[in-house]
Formats: sequence, C-alpha cells, structure tokens
Amino acid sequence: MDAQKVAGSSGAWFSEVSAVCPGQSFSLEIEKVLYHKRSLYQDVLVFQSKTYGRVLALDGMIQVTERDEFAYQEMLAHLPMFSHPSPHKVLIVGGGDGGILREVLKHEAVETVVQCEIDADVVSVSKEWLPFLSSSFQHPKLHLHIGDGFEFLKNHPAEFDVIITDSSDPIGPAESLFGEGYFQLLAQALRPHGLVALQGESVWLHLELIKSMTASCRKWFPVVEYAWSSVPSYPSGQIGYILCSSNHDTHFRRPLRHIEAPQLATWNLRYYDADVHAAAFVLPKFASENLSSS
Repeated sequence: MDAQKVAGSSGAWFSEVSAVCPGQSFSLEIEKVLYHKRSLYQDVLVFQSKTYGRVLALDGMIQVTERDEFAYQEMLAHLPMFSHPSPHKVLIVGGGDGGILREVLKHEAVETVVQCEIDADVVSVSKEWLPFLSSSFQHPKLHLHIGDGFEFLKNHPAEFDVIITDSSDPIGPAESLFGEGYFQLLAQALRPHGLVALQGESVWLHLELIKSMTASCRKWFPVVEYAWSSVPSYPSGQIGYILCSSNHDTHFRRPLRHIEAPQLATWNLRYYDADVHAAAFVLPKFASENLSSS
C-alpha cells in the first residue's frame, strides 16, 4: 500500500483497493494516522477514522474497526464455542488483534487458550492502539505463540476441543490457511468430537473460493456448515464462517449451550444470541444452492 495515501492530516481518505476484491473500493475519512509501518510480513496501519473509530488495516485491507468489530468477533468465536458441550482447550490461529481471544475467554469451561499469531507486530500494535480488542492478552489462561499456524499444527495432534482460525485474506502471510493441507492438519489437531471455525469470506465476492474450501473441508470432516453475519466495513458488508466438526452428530444450527441470565450483563454481547446463531445459517437462495452442491 502506498503510504502517501494515508499520511495526510484530517480530511485524508483511506481507500481499500486490493486484488482480493477487484473492481471496487471502500473508503473511510481519516482524522489521524496513529501507526503505520511495515512488519516482517505485511503493511500495518492503525488510524482514527471520522465515523468508524479506530481502524486496523493489513496490506491495505480493513481487519477491524471500533464501530463494528463485535459483529465479527462474537460470531466467529461463539458459533463454535456454543456448539461444543465443554470446550476446555482452545486454539486460535491468527487473531493478533485479540478480539477472538476476548470472546473465547468468556466461556467458563475454558481452561487453556493457545494462540498462534505469525506477526508479533500486530499483537504489539493492538496492545498499544486497540485496547477494546486486546484487553485479554495478559490473561493467565493464555499461552501466546508467535509463529506460523500451519507449522504449529504439525506438532500438536489430538490436542484441542475447538480451533478458531481468524485469518486475513488468502494472500500474503495467511495464504496457507485456505488450502486442503491446512484443513487436514486441523482435523488431526482436534480431540474427539472437536470443532473448527474458519474465516469464510463473502458469498457476494468469493463464492467459488468458498465452494472450494467447503468441498476440501468435507474430505476431512463429516459435518461442514457455512454461516454469515453483517459487518459493514468488510467488502460487500458480509462475512462468512465455515464450521466443521469431527462428530457426525454435531448440529451447528442450534446452540448446544445457552448464556445464563446472570452472565448477560458481564458478557457485553452486542450481536450474538441464540436466535442470531440459528439465523446465521439461513443463506440467500443463490448461496445455499451453490454451497449445497460443493
């Protein structure tokens, strides 16, 4: 990304232009650039926007905004977590901003969370500039590993109840997390009856990629489902989640557990509940027809 596009004072604009979403752009007005450097792996930018609060962009693609991050974090975390009867050990691949970790740790059954993030700069930048996301990095249940998630999984067979992949798009450092070799490693890293959740792109823009991903997942998991949520700052305003289970009897479309009333005040959920969980698996006709045949 050209740094000159974001280096101006108030009134400058950030425009998301990427080969991942050709022929379109989403723009936000910048009030102040807070951080902008290139890490070992990617361009890392944090800025204060006029209408979406603080924004994290990697290689020119928006990852989170303060205004709508909860829609993505809550769904990618709680769809699998509430579908498992007792998720004691959880692995997060990616998620260096800390949002998925924040949500996973709300589940009392969790004893250990291992997080494998390839880019240490994303973690440190989030701690400094995105406290609404990174507040759980000091939690005693967390074991943070800086490294490649693909390589990490090779050495941890049959270890996790739930694995959540919170990746950027299938270019750059996250490219290996969208192929069949990765899905095989996920299956091997699960304990019996374990579950997987993957960032699943947009049915409006990446339907062929989603079809390929779900077809590859079905080679390693007996149950594979696709869900979605609305996130205004993501391309097309929609993002998907691929849910996989090693258990034939898993029914993702209804949560296995529910939030008890005393927890509601402390969990601070703004998007997810049991009704939204069920509704997330209802797809537009064009999407359901394509993905049911993948």
